[in-house]
Amino acid sequence: MNPIFRKESVAHQQTKWTGKALLISSAPTWLTCISTLVFITTFISILTLGNYTRRINVFGEITSEPRSVNIFATQQGFISDRFVKVGDVVKKGDRLYQIDFSKVTHGGNFSIKTREAIESQLTQIEKIIDKLQKNKQLTVDNLRTQKQQYELAHSQSLSFLMDARKGAQFAKESMKNYSDYHLKGLTTKDQLNAQTYTYYQQQNSVQILSNQRIQESLQITNLDTEIVTRAADFDNQISQYQLEHNSLQRQLAESDANSTRIIEAPADGRIESLSVTRGQMVNLGDSLAQLIPSTHSTYYLVLWLPNSSVPYISRGESVNIRYEAFPFEKFGQFHGQIESIAYVPASAQEMATYSNSPIGQPNRQGEAYYKVMVALTETHFRHQNKTLALSSGMKAESTLFLEKRPLYQWMFSPFYGIRKSVAGPVNG
Repeated sequence: MNPIFRKESVAHQQTKWTGKALLISSAPTWLTCISTLVFITTFISILTLGNYTRRINVFGEITSEPRSVNIFATQQGFISDRFVKVGDVVKKGDRLYQIDFSKVTHGGNFSIKTREAIESQLTQIEKIIDKLQKNKQLTVDNLRTQKQQYELAHSQSLSFLMDARKGAQFAKESMKNYSDYHLKGLTTKDQLNAQTYTYYQQQNSVQILSNQRIQESLQITNLDTEIVTRAADFDNQISQYQLEHNSLQRQLAESDANSTRIIEAPADGRIESLSVTRGQMVNLGDSLAQLIPSTHSTYYLVLWLPNSSVPYISRGESVNIRYEAFPFEKFGQFHGQIESIAYVPASAQEMATYSNSPIGQPNRQGEAYYKVMVALTETHFRHQNKTLALSSGMKAESTLFLEKRPLYQWMFSPFYGIRKSVAGPVNG
């Protein structure tokens, strides 16, 4: 069957333009060649002359030198009192917190009731001891007064005895004279007897005074003994009550230890941070405060560098630091300088003492890490008329600059890997 239309007419309908087109003349060949040459030259120049420094982002945290001391709760309870604030300088043994873990019964706070009872007993014993000391002093004073009186009488009786002896001696001489006179017939028998009686009377007085002095000496000796004995008796009673007083004080200390606990500063230093406030509950092992054992501490940034990056950094190089507490989008990056690099990988025990170490990140375990200390240029800075300061434990991220190569070497780095994989043994 013959077609209705001619083939030329059908082909024309299929190939004709259905819209409008603007036909322009093509670029000259010389311009295209020059443009291509400039592009290739520029590309090769960039690859040859340009370079790129490989960098790595590592995490770390701020620490102080000397490092801060963490103080933990020793028992479960609640904070009943706080004695310091952040920035205070404290001495070893100064009180920081008081933790209350007393028991409460139907009769009230058991620890308080026990303390009140013990304090009442202590007060009574102190009064008894005070009365015993006063009675001891009064008794000893009375005995000493009696002794002084006996000593005075003893000294007076000595004078009387000397006079009596002189009188007896005089009476003896008179009796002897009267005896001679009687033999000569100058005196009568009665006069001689009277003089003899006088002599023996004087002799008896001397004997009485001598016995009196002996009794006074014995009494003085007895008073000395009684003073010592009575003082010892009072001292024994006072010692017994003091022992009971000490026992009650020990019970009071044990009662306080079973109801409250004073948290003291373990060393001289400055309070870096306080984790809890008054009235807050704490459990065993909860962090209470951080103490820097020095009033003039230096802050460093501790970084954990993987072993694949250690050969490319050295001491004195600069790093960029971004603090988690101060977003770099607003505060920018901060400058730091590498102070030291560890020669051996850090142990798990050492990394465990830091909160932002790789030991606590599962995806970063199994690799060796080296400890890098970075000196900080700024530890205080101002923002909106407010001074901001770094603190120990603050998390940070740092950019370290590693090897520097031309761009073409980075492009061909996969081929270096292929060359190493197909190469034979070294020195083989």
